[in-house]
Amino acid sequence: MRIGLLTEGGYPYVSGEARLWCDRLVRGLGQHEFDIYALSRSERQEAQGWIELPPQVNRVRTAPLWPVDWSVDEGVALGAGYGRRARRRFAECFGELAAAVCDSGAAGASAPSDTLADRFGSALYGLAELAMDQGGLVAALRSEAAVRALEGACRAPGALRAARAARVPDLLAVAGLLERALRPLSLDWYGDDGLGAVDLCHATSGGPAALPGLLAQHFSGVPLLVTEYGVQLRAHYLATGDEALSAPARALLTSFHGRLAAEVYRQAKIITPGNTHARRWQERCGAERAKLRTVYPGMEASRFAEVGEREDPGDPDTLLWIGRIEPAKDLISLLHAFAEIRKEEPKARLRIVGAPGDDPEAGAYLAHCRTLAAQLFPDEATGAHAVGDNPVSFEEIGAPETPELADAYAAGSVVVLSSVVEGFPISLVEAMFCGRATVSTDVGAVVEVIGGTGLVVPPRNPRALAEACVALLRDAGRRERLGAAARARALELFTVEQNTEAFRGIYLEIVSHCPVRREAVDDAGEPVPFGHPAEAYMPGRWAVAAGGGGGGGGGGDEGAGAGTGGAPSWAQEADGPGRLKGAGV
Repeated sequence: MRIGLLTEGGYPYVSGEARLWCDRLVRGLGQHEFDIYALSRSERQEAQGWIELPPQVNRVRTAPLWPVDWSVDEGVALGAGYGRRARRRFAECFGELAAAVCDSGAAGASAPSDTLADRFGSALYGLAELAMDQGGLVAALRSEAAVRALEGACRAPGALRAARAARVPDLLAVAGLLERALRPLSLDWYGDDGLGAVDLCHATSGGPAALPGLLAQHFSGVPLLVTEYGVQLRAHYLATGDEALSAPARALLTSFHGRLAAEVYRQAKIITPGNTHARRWQERCGAERAKLRTVYPGMEASRFAEVGEREDPGDPDTLLWIGRIEPAKDLISLLHAFAEIRKEEPKARLRIVGAPGDDPEAGAYLAHCRTLAAQLFPDEATGAHAVGDNPVSFEEIGAPETPELADAYAAGSVVVLSSVVEGFPISLVEAMFCGRATVSTDVGAVVEVIGGTGLVVPPRNPRALAEACVALLRDAGRRERLGAAARARALELFTVEQNTEAFRGIYLEIVSHCPVRREAVDDAGEPVPFGHPAEAYMPGRWAVAAGGGGGGGGGGDEGAGAGTGGAPSWAQEADGPGRLKGAGV
């Protein structure tokens, strides 16, 4: 089977989201072939390069979702020289898209109406067809015509109340962000030398990453599978609030991403949330329950096997916190809770193991946490890596005290998670693999992951956090029972093997029910009459005949090919791991 793996801001880059589970999935399904279509989020991510790719990866094609200096890139000219008919088509399609985004039917609704969904989808695919004919929409989506269409939609009767107050600077900002989100429309990924030749598109997140899958399904009938371990729509909502955007601009972007998510869920054959928390979001946004299959992320249990199987339970007086240090982890509440713990258990120590996150504020937050620790424990120093008699220590993996991640979990008997925002709590699963008792805040998928094998307290409640930690510090037998139960649960639900087996079955199910209908051709590329048997056209059960050109497992492509309509020079391709070349036509 040939899989088109669609990513955004992650695999195959060295840094980014979903990198590890994508790599484990590809390596675990060696019987399939993978073509990777990756959207990068920053120039820095591009510069850091890729991880080493396994041999079953035939091709990697990339494109940026970050701002590009168009003045030095001839790709900006693509779509700029539209004729009268093309300009009219763009005005109609983008105007309809803007009208669907601005329609107040989205406000407060649990799912868009069928009419609005149809309008948005028709406009989106109309823009995609125009981009294929004209060679891209980069300039058009940033043009005055696009801004005027947005303005007209905002002023129309029934528009979102917040959008009615949009000014020209707001519309310019929204047009620029929409161009970035819709940039996959301008790529040449959808011909017979690209996604049109795969048997299945697997989007590793919603949003722009799934957009190439929508177009491959629209143009070539390729079925789409969508996996979300963190709901992309929720991430967009949070990111929009952090940006310096006005209320009207935020309303327009929120509505657009909601419409796009609904269209992705509507067109996907199967949707695989990573937990119940993500599943609830997807259902709220219109995903049909019949399409939803929960597939937990797979993690390498072997790296924690030694710690989990040893009889040494770790230092009985040490609490551990492990993860990325950023405001969402709420280490402030943890430090205040630890001050209460020290009153009850004077021998207790807290080891905070981690590095600042990618957020620009993360470094300042770490400095604030160090300062607070020094204020709460003025009689005892809190050096960067000191462990000795200090009640609180800040450490990083690779330091002499914690050379490996497993060593960090081995150092204590109780692992604490104090987050106020959390998706799938990876650090908790790692602690469970190590057989450690846990105390966690009730956020995200924590309760689902723990499943009764740890203590859960409300977020932002230092007193409750302190009481739970003290209860475990004082009861070694309870710690041992909870740790053993946690390890058994993690080995049953959260291993790489269960994740890989789940997707192996889902791939086969989708392809058996939704085979791609490709025209049978001979060696010269001419159509073969009666090349497919009659049963190949029966819905659901029958596969296309083996002679059908471009079928599953057909091997990797050689070269980029001409593509359809051309591609901007910022889209790149590599045939096989590590060999990068331009794909512009």
